[in-house]
Amino acid sequence: MSAAYIAFLLDRFAACADQDAIVWRGERYSYSWLVETTNRWMRDLDEHNVSHSAVVSLEADFSPHAVALLLALIDRGCILVPLTSSVGAKKEEFRAIAEVEAILEITPDDRVTHRSTGITPNHELIMQLKQSGHPGLVLFSSGSTGKNKAALHDFVPLLEKFKTPRHSMRTLTFLLFDHIGGVNTLLYTLSNAGCVITVSDRSPEEVCSAIEQFKVELLPTSPTFLNLLLLSRAYERYDLSSLRMVTYGTEVMPESTLQRMHSILPNVNLLQTYGLSEVGILRSKSKSSDSLWMKVGGEGFQTRVVDGLLEIKAESAMLGYLNHASPFTEDGWFRTGDAVEVDGEYIRVLGRKSELINVGGEKVYPAEVESVILQMDGVEDAIVTGSPNPITGHMVVVRVRLSTGESLSEFRSRMMAFCKDRLARFKIPQKVVVVDDALHGDRFKKLRGNNV
Repeated sequence: MSAAYIAFLLDRFAACADQDAIVWRGERYSYSWLVETTNRWMRDLDEHNVSHSAVVSLEADFSPHAVALLLALIDRGCILVPLTSSVGAKKEEFRAIAEVEAILEITPDDRVTHRSTGITPNHELIMQLKQSGHPGLVLFSSGSTGKNKAALHDFVPLLEKFKTPRHSMRTLTFLLFDHIGGVNTLLYTLSNAGCVITVSDRSPEEVCSAIEQFKVELLPTSPTFLNLLLLSRAYERYDLSSLRMVTYGTEVMPESTLQRMHSILPNVNLLQTYGLSEVGILRSKSKSSDSLWMKVGGEGFQTRVVDGLLEIKAESAMLGYLNHASPFTEDGWFRTGDAVEVDGEYIRVLGRKSELINVGGEKVYPAEVESVILQMDGVEDAIVTGSPNPITGHMVVVRVRLSTGESLSEFRSRMMAFCKDRLARFKIPQKVVVVDDALHGDRFKKLRGNNV
């Protein structure tokens, strides 16, 4: 059987057979190994009774066999449902929503186990994709609030952009295997004959150690992780001179965090990225490394701003949700729900409309307040939300994690004094909650609500 969907990838792999494709647990796996193992899995899937166009959950992280299996399943025209340990107890629920027929689980020692679910898919969108013979991808949102939504993609349009050769980079796989950013990072790196560097855990210490040891050039991550990196000062204990670029997305970047990152890594290009499970990852260009203004779009994408909210039309847009109504306008635009400012060709993301706090008719975006509070000594993390108020409609509430040991009243007084000349009065939190637990989840994204 010919590799119809990934032929262009296998051709590129063969051209750099002796180069490192993957580093996993300190061991190097070449592109020739990846070609051989992918081809073997294309044959062995018959023995596992994984039929063409089957809905398959691939439960793994970025191990060598997980990568080879992902490629083999794409070639087989399967509908992939990648799941990681970050979704925890929701795996069974997600399998049911996606109507998973077969489960392929990668054990910690990179062996593959298989079992059938007995489910027969009947969702209209899944059946349409099966009939087309195209491979598919189901991604579950990790939005700040509300029920997780299952976005079904035709994998063929998603693969299209990787056919254009771009820069080859040694890249650390920080974003998860079941995240649109993680899938994009993996395919971008491999399609350009780069090297995928994996880490056993995504702590600042482990990440910095891997950057030093394996000469990582690109770190795709989140603002929350970059704040943890600053707090840990791990960047002082390792040689990060190989780093050429740090990309950040998944949530709004506090301006104070960006400025501090730029000051400690002045020779590294800090690039804001923008993408969604529903439309894929857009190409982006920051105005500068210390600016939150960016251009977004690129081939296959159109953008517009309607009533201050960003909308996107994409050739790689999902077919639809498996468990929710269509979010597209009649003419095919996806309403992102992100409030933005516009300056010529550049936009600046202010935050989710759903997270906007209305205080007596005045708008408060959480990221602006968080950016100020994160500048305070002893503040390890902060999350700003709104709470109902009978007089103003809402009041601003902040949850903070502290390293100072001070009492709530002591911190509140210090915060009020600190914010007085930095924020308008209505933006200063009226309620403060001090917490001991981390304010982020496994995806290194702030836990504003029901993040997975």
